[in-house]
Amino acid sequence: MSLKLSIYTKKRRWKWFLFALAVIIVAASLWYTNLLVRKFAKEERNNVKIWANAIQRKAKLVKYTDEFFDQIKIEEQKRAEILAGAYNIIGKEDYSGDLSFIIDIIRDNTTIPVILTNEKGEITNSVNYTFKTLNDSLFTPDIRREFSDYPPIIINYLEDKNLYLYYKKSIIFVELRRVLDDIIQSFLSEVVTNSASVPVIVTDSSQQNILVFGNIDSLKMADSVFVKRTIEKMNYENDPIILDLPEQGIVDIFYMNSALLTQIKYYPFIQFIVIGLFLLIAYFLFSIARKSEQNQVWVGMSKETAHQLGTPLSSLIAWVELLKIKYEKDENIPEMEKDLRRLENITDRFSKIGSSANLENLDIVKVVYDSIDYFKTRSSKKVKYIIHPEKEAKIFVPLNRHLFEWVIENLCKNAVDAIGGNGTIKINIFEENNNVILDFSDTGKGISKKHFKSVFNPGFTSKRRGWGLGLSLTERIVKIYHSGKIYVRSSVLDQGTTFRIVLKKKKK
Repeated sequence: MSLKLSIYTKKRRWKWFLFALAVIIVAASLWYTNLLVRKFAKEERNNVKIWANAIQRKAKLVKYTDEFFDQIKIEEQKRAEILAGAYNIIGKEDYSGDLSFIIDIIRDNTTIPVILTNEKGEITNSVNYTFKTLNDSLFTPDIRREFSDYPPIIINYLEDKNLYLYYKKSIIFVELRRVLDDIIQSFLSEVVTNSASVPVIVTDSSQQNILVFGNIDSLKMADSVFVKRTIEKMNYENDPIILDLPEQGIVDIFYMNSALLTQIKYYPFIQFIVIGLFLLIAYFLFSIARKSEQNQVWVGMSKETAHQLGTPLSSLIAWVELLKIKYEKDENIPEMEKDLRRLENITDRFSKIGSSANLENLDIVKVVYDSIDYFKTRSSKKVKYIIHPEKEAKIFVPLNRHLFEWVIENLCKNAVDAIGGNGTIKINIFEENNNVILDFSDTGKGISKKHFKSVFNPGFTSKRRGWGLGLSLTERIVKIYHSGKIYVRSSVLDQGTTFRIVLKKKKK
């Protein structure tokens, strides 16, 4: 089928061009947004790495400090043993050596709290320890608890007499230990607050007990299922950071991408959906507006055509009446009257465009036969018309007779043009479920499959002098005025085409 270049051909090209341009713009926008997301993600991961490295260094520092204090503890224990040895030497009656060195050892102890008791539990001496009351002379349970970190050292100063030396951590060690404990207690909190704004969960080595968490809703963290899924997600996104902390032991630090990065990551897809919805809505609204404009053009053109035909038609009717009086027996006058009635029908058709159609329950078989009988006498004798079923059959359907005759006429004209005035036109009418179906088939040139829908566009035509309005008008009459459907059921190039009309039967 040779298609004359029309405004719809150009329109279709412009549609494809604009569609391709829109795809390029959207693709460029998505590409650039993804580029920004990748840069932001890389920057955030670098911040997380810096944060993780800082945590590891601080954990090492804490661990080293703890090991250092453990060493101090061992050294103080050794000093306490030396001190106890000094007391033991002084208590021996048979010691004949120089006591000045031993006394210096005892005197130089200014940091380790020491209490000496006899076998009865009475305190005989104390160093670097302040009693809560001035009358404390017994080694009470409260004092014993304070000195319970280390076992007492027994001093045998007579063969049957012993003294007991109790000592505890030095004042300096206690102060430093308290500072270290504060560091350890605040360490996990710092892990959370200095986590580069990423969600963080810190667990013990079993990954079951949550020590601390940050940047996560505390109400959600009360849900064990949510916690489990979140840890699994974090573990999937990033390998956990494993640290060995004093007092806490092995801990696992789980983290994942920040909420901001996640939002930016999915932003391009949301953007694409929003743009797509906007374009669809815009296209839908513009289509409605365009169809409304087309309807107004159709109605205006039809009303004006009916108005323009009215005056000469009235004159022609008068002239025919005069001819009947003057040439009463002329055989051509009845044919002229038929054509005038046809013109009246056409004028009536145009006048009904834009108005609500008055549908009547008519026998569609009779309407088709009557229309073909009129059209047959005004088309080539080489065109063969086949209608099924026979004329006696009755199939009723809601119709506006004048408008539907226009549909039959347009389809037959289109078929006659397709077969070049020499061929067969078949019309098959039948009922199916609650529908009445009409198939108009010809043995003409056929239609390319890509033009099945385009043939109903105003201006689409394969004829050099055609306006391409017949099938468009046919579609409007079937769809708008009869609430039916019309489409190209099948077509093969150089073999023929079948148009199908589907109408709703009148409800009983």
